[in-house]
Amino acid sequence: MVATLEETKTAAKARQVLCGEVKHLLVDRLGLSVDPDLIGDDQPLFGRGLELDSIDTLELAMAVEEKFGVMITDDDTESLLSLNRLVDYVEGNR
Repeated sequence: MVATLEETKTAAKARQVLCGEVKHLLVDRLGLSVDPDLIGDDQPLFGRGLELDSIDTLELAMAVEEKFGVMITDDDTESLLSLNRLVDYVEGNR
């Protein structure tokens, strides 16, 4: 099935909203000192990205489950490598 232009626009807008929600969740729940709007969609969450650590990983997984009803298991930790991957995971598991 091929999506119409309107369906594509609606899906893109929904993803943009979800990205914003995840960015705000990251900043609020983890107490990051960064403006959520300055977090890039391809921003790595670890290493030279937002520099999250293992405690942050647990906190983020709990926050995602509480807000979106999506559980991130130990097998799914690759979904936490970047903001886009996390949003993909949430979208695919709602």
